[in-house]
Amino acid sequence: MNERTPARPGAAMAAGSGSSEDEAEGGGAEELRRALSRLLPLLEQEGKAARARALEELRRELEDRPPPPRRAFQALFSGPLLDRLLLRLADPADGCRALAARLLRLGVLRAARPHRLLPRLLPALAGRLRGGGGPGPGPAEPCEELRLDLVRLLGLLARRCGPRLRPYLDDVLAALARSLGDPFPDVRRESCAGAEACARALPDDFHMHSETLIIPLMQTISHQHSKVRVAVIEATGTVIQFGNGKSVDDVLAHFAQRLFDDVPQVRKAVTSVVGNWLLDLRDRYSYFHKLIPLLLSSFNDEIPEIKQLAFDLWEKIGLQWQKENEDDLKDKLDFAAPPPSHYPEGVIRPGLGCRELVFRNLSKILPAICHDITDWLAGTRVKAAQLLTVLLLHAEDHITQHLEIVLRTLYRACSDEEKVVVSSCAKSAELIGTFVNPEVFLKLILAALEKSPLPPYLMVLAAVIRGCSREDLKLHINSIANTLSQTQICQGSEEVIYMEQLLCCVQALIKVGKEDCTEASLPLMEVLVTIMAIPGVASLHEKVQETMTSLAVVQKMDGILDLYRQHIDQLMEWLSSSHDQWNCYSLELLQFEVVVTQSGPVLSEALHHFISILKTCLQPTKDPKMRLKLFTVLSQLLLKANNSVNSQGQFHEYLETMIKDILVPNLQWHAGRTAGAIRTTAVSCLWALIYSEMLSTEQVLEVQELLLPQIITTLEEDSKMTRLLSCRIISIFLKSCGDMIVPDKLLKIYPEVLKRMDDASNEVRTAAASTLISWLKCIQNDDGKFVFQSNIQFLYQELLVHLDDPDNGIQNAVLEVLKEGSVLFPDILVKEIESVKHKHRSPVFCEELLQHVQADGVAF
Repeated sequence: MNERTPARPGAAMAAGSGSSEDEAEGGGAEELRRALSRLLPLLEQEGKAARARALEELRRELEDRPPPPRRAFQALFSGPLLDRLLLRLADPADGCRALAARLLRLGVLRAARPHRLLPRLLPALAGRLRGGGGPGPGPAEPCEELRLDLVRLLGLLARRCGPRLRPYLDDVLAALARSLGDPFPDVRRESCAGAEACARALPDDFHMHSETLIIPLMQTISHQHSKVRVAVIEATGTVIQFGNGKSVDDVLAHFAQRLFDDVPQVRKAVTSVVGNWLLDLRDRYSYFHKLIPLLLSSFNDEIPEIKQLAFDLWEKIGLQWQKENEDDLKDKLDFAAPPPSHYPEGVIRPGLGCRELVFRNLSKILPAICHDITDWLAGTRVKAAQLLTVLLLHAEDHITQHLEIVLRTLYRACSDEEKVVVSSCAKSAELIGTFVNPEVFLKLILAALEKSPLPPYLMVLAAVIRGCSREDLKLHINSIANTLSQTQICQGSEEVIYMEQLLCCVQALIKVGKEDCTEASLPLMEVLVTIMAIPGVASLHEKVQETMTSLAVVQKMDGILDLYRQHIDQLMEWLSSSHDQWNCYSLELLQFEVVVTQSGPVLSEALHHFISILKTCLQPTKDPKMRLKLFTVLSQLLLKANNSVNSQGQFHEYLETMIKDILVPNLQWHAGRTAGAIRTTAVSCLWALIYSEMLSTEQVLEVQELLLPQIITTLEEDSKMTRLLSCRIISIFLKSCGDMIVPDKLLKIYPEVLKRMDDASNEVRTAAASTLISWLKCIQNDDGKFVFQSNIQFLYQELLVHLDDPDNGIQNAVLEVLKEGSVLFPDILVKEIESVKHKHRSPVFCEELLQHVQADGVAF
């Protein structure tokens, strides 16, 4: 306390005697001394009101009057006044304590050498903040506003006294450690400011004691008030910057947690502190691998300001490190390698220093990311996935050294339920495609895919392909396409997500490979056909069609049909290789359906394959459900034959095979519902074949010759559709034959058709009536009709019964049949009408029929 500062003459006497200098300064010190002499005794009064008045008057004397010179002021303040004020810090009255604290702050601000106040002032402050201390033991300050004032005073002492605070550092830090846990948020914030002030005031000594504050700071870092959290983060940054760098390990987990904070200012504080550590921390080289992930995590912050702060800090860090290691990087600086030609669009390439920092620490960072990317907390997984993308962008071709662990991580993360995680992993995989030789990553990915066909593997494959350049991928397109078309892969799962990723792989190949995909067109088509064939993925059909169109376009084709035309024979051979082993569950059956229904007119160019497959698979010994499915497909094709199987007019060459080997065996009666359904579809195929009008009259006659007996038997089927179509088919047969059909066959037909007039379905009854008209038209010449006289008379009798049907539509249909048949034996018809007319509920139709006979000029 004996140090002296040069001063004006007489300054050393200012404290004790009211020197001439005081008088020259306006007598301020003397007036203050007189006021103190009057007021200090009043501070000892028992009444708190009196003490409060004395303190208030003292405040006015100190604050309102012009202050004396600093040295004179300190001489007055550091005497009895300081002791009285320190006693008042423990005053029972809150107001007295508040005024005492205010005056103490004023004294520290105005004192020329505030460090001389420390021996008495600091123990009292520290004791009041943590309990005890001061002139005698005492409790901690109960008033939160006063605790705030005391902490502010403590910070002011640190800023004003600087290194002189060294002997009292333990007391200061103990007080701050206590106040950092104060219930009052403002006290905590001010304690953080005080901690920073202490760290800056004693840079040479603070590192020995800084760990005292780390635990209290970390206990406060999750405080509910965001301003407190920001203050704690900033204070921690300064405490560690000037303190013990080993404390970084103690705060990293807490800082990482604050990167998930909902308040942007908190995340910004973490970014700023970590960035400054990477720039200025004495031991930063030892902590690069721990601090870099924290800073780079802010690259994906939702707030642009925080992103930009992280970018700017990272750029400075990279440049600083590059400058510090310039000799080591000389070759890379002099012969800088350009970025890949297919570098991600819109992305600025990090500087050399930034890239080297990541590369050299990647092996230490990756294990933690691989762990966090599968964490149970979604936020952690998102941050880890986003950080991985940033790291791979920096690592560039150095990814190759860590490819296996990165791929394993991506496989796990790509099945995450969080879309952000999956999209970030896809970006990471694209970066692998950008920077790593395809021969390297394809060897690992394709092997894993062949071993375990799973959606994540396909997702990663699609992404790395998207990241490749066309030139790099060119030599590997066939290998990838052939792998994807393998049965265990393209049929690896029927889940929609699996098929989606399989389709993405094909799309990526076409997009990147363009014309180079020509040689791989067939396996790619096989994959696309398989996707179309999978049940339950109808939502992908439109995308598959678009992909086929893209495949056609890159091969300079006009459309999908040209694509099928190019591969129809190969696709049919691909399917026919196993068709003799198909059943209703065979995916090949569905693939066959896709090819024959989607190829349109191109199908006629592969009829030999098509008919061969049908002939084998539609034998009665084959799976009934499979036959049912195939007949359904066949009937659809036959209904539009000229745009499918007969687009080139060659289907008639296979007509005999179609009839004898396919339809006839399946029209045979067998017990069971499935067998009945097969007969229905077989009849449907026959109807479609005839209705399509692609058969000539001679061919219809040939069909009639072979199938009429079987069709007659199907008139008794349980299926309404079968009975209806059978009636229509017989009608067409009769129209085609005319009077060329032999009487014996005609006689066998009409009774079976007549039975259908009693059918439960009016639609079938109407079709039967139409068929009877066709039958009657086959009896035209006068010589032949007498052979059928008794049969026709029986027919008249039966039809007249139906003429009285309750349904008006049936009555009209029957009337038309009788009118058509009236020309054969009108006299017999008239007699039959007269015999039943009185039995009908209404004679209207009988009268109309009689009038029709008379109109034709027939005599009775």
